[in-house]
Amino acid sequence: MYDGLISHTTIVFARYIVLSWQNRCNTDQRTLGGLFYELCDEVNELDWVIALQQLIGFLQDGIKLTNKKMKKLIESQLQQWIEGLPSYIKAYLPISLCES
Repeated sequence: MYDGLISHTTIVFARYIVLSWQNRCNTDQRTLGGLFYELCDEVNELDWVIALQQLIGFLQDGIKLTNKKMKKLIESQLQQWIEGLPSYIKAYLPISLCES
C-alpha cells in the first residue's frame, strides 16, 4: 500500500515537472535560445548616464514634433521631473535642459 502511494506521488510530480517545462518552453521569453540572457548582458553594459541622456534626447525630439499646447505641457512635466531628481543625477544632465 505504502509503495503504491509513493509510486503514484512520484508519477504525479514527474508529470507536473514535464508539463511545466513544456509550458515554459512555449510561453517564456527567457527560453528563446538565450536571447533573453544576451539582452540582459547588454543592458548591464549600458551605462545609466547614457541611457538617461538618450531618454531626454528622445523627449526633446518628440517635443519638436508636437503643437504648442502639448509642447508646453510636456516641457512643464519634464521640468518638474528634473527638479525632483537628486542633485547627483542632475549633474549628468545637460545644463541647457535644466535651465529651460
